[in-house]
Amino acid sequence: MRRLAGVASLLAFAALVLLGGCGKPQFSDAEKKTIASLALNTLPSLKTDTTNQYADIPAAAALGSTLFFDTGMSRDGTVSCSTCHKIDRQFQDDLPQAVGVGRTNRRTMPLAGVARDPWFFWDGRRDSLWAQALTPLENPLEQAGNRAAFAHYIKKRFGERYERIFGPLPDLSTVPANASPLGTDAEKAAWNGMSAGQQDDVNRVFANIGKSIAAFERSIEPQETRFDRFAIDLATGTEPQGDADFSPREILGLKLFIGKANCVTCHNGPRFTDNSFHNTGVPPVADLPLDRGRVDAVAQVEADPFNCFGKFRDGDESACRELRFMVKDGVQLVRAYKTPSLRGVAERPPYMHAGQFSSLDEVAAHYSKAPLAVEGVSEVHPLDLSDRERESLVAFLKTLSE
Repeated sequence: MRRLAGVASLLAFAALVLLGGCGKPQFSDAEKKTIASLALNTLPSLKTDTTNQYADIPAAAALGSTLFFDTGMSRDGTVSCSTCHKIDRQFQDDLPQAVGVGRTNRRTMPLAGVARDPWFFWDGRRDSLWAQALTPLENPLEQAGNRAAFAHYIKKRFGERYERIFGPLPDLSTVPANASPLGTDAEKAAWNGMSAGQQDDVNRVFANIGKSIAAFERSIEPQETRFDRFAIDLATGTEPQGDADFSPREILGLKLFIGKANCVTCHNGPRFTDNSFHNTGVPPVADLPLDRGRVDAVAQVEADPFNCFGKFRDGDESACRELRFMVKDGVQLVRAYKTPSLRGVAERPPYMHAGQFSSLDEVAAHYSKAPLAVEGVSEVHPLDLSDRERESLVAFLKTLSE
């Protein structure tokens, strides 16, 4: 009985430490500093994109918004960027894999704060927001169009708007209706039959399509959440009020997030992401093509004619540090995927790059067990979280939604 009483006393003491003896959360100075670094009010102003001189021009953003929602920007007139990036769903689609003209092999990523990323897509196969915006347009499973057709479409439907922003459109009268270095054999043959000047003209219009869409996407930023209000109160010594007053379970989840569970190692900063790539042992989806993540994306971003080293970049090469110093090989790239932002995460299941987990509970269970990777080396070590700890971690993650 004496031993049981001692255990009970220790548990009571632990609760008092956690809650400060009077219902108030207690955090060390180091914990407070970490929590403050995650608050949205520490998010710096969005930097100028020197590779896109139109990035902050309102008319370019307005045209980009029109194109983002325009199903005419697809082969069959049924798919737009907004088909997968739904405006009322954090600009994602709730599906395990995105579906455009066909079914893809990856989960649609939300867009809040996307302009702050150094790399794009789950594997980072593009190095600018405007180069990223071009890729789904010609992907046969997404919008499935071709760049010559898009150039003609812009001239026919938006010619005057385009020219007010980007200057005169080129003469496209002798450019085939459908042509691209990608796409069908017929489209490739038509592209190869064009002169170098014609190809450059089409590529310039195509690049400007991406730059206008990127200008629109730069306006999509994360919103303040319960966590942010709690973090600000904690930093200023203000007693949390209303929804900023965390429950004991949410407090424990936050402590686990920045402590024992070590989530903050990768999910750090005000967007809860380190913008890097990691192998975390997430299993593949059985009926999808082989997907090796970052290791295969390196060659793709280097080969992209619209990358930072290409002729369609605005400004000089000083903006190309990420591409210049990109890690090109190593076992750490195998099945490594981008760390997603956790803002709004509770409202957008399923999770991981191909929707492998249907709930945050499954995600927490995966990291608790840390299975071995099917290829490469997982960076995750077993956390052995208890049921209560996993539930508390999930409770905290829900405070990151608006």
